[in-house]
Amino acid sequence: MSTIPPCPKCHSEYVYLDAPLLVCPECAHEWEVNIADDADSKSQENHNFVKDAHGNELFDGDSISVIKDLKVKGSSSVVKVGTKVKNIRLVEGDHNIDCKIDGIGAMKLKSEFVKKG
Repeated sequence: MSTIPPCPKCHSEYVYLDAPLLVCPECAHEWEVNIADDADSKSQENHNFVKDAHGNELFDGDSISVIKDLKVKGSSSVVKVGTKVKNIRLVEGDHNIDCKIDGIGAMKLKSEFVKKG
């Protein structure tokens, strides 16, 4: 009988197997089954996995497009659907993309409202 290792981020014991990934329901951390070794999981802990609305993995420096009109908090401006953003930076947190949008300035976006390309 195989044992599923605890989550490498929050050390939760409630990890479950979902196809090729192990998933933690408490912190939503996902990692591949074959990377669950201690040496590999420590290097994976430092990498910030961010996926767009279509499930494509995003990396620093990628270009993205907005897939939904987004209201800018504290302003009457709107980021229109189809707006292209170049050279993104991935960060930790709820809004996990840092970028500059022409005509608006520096913003933080959620990855669920963008697509790669």
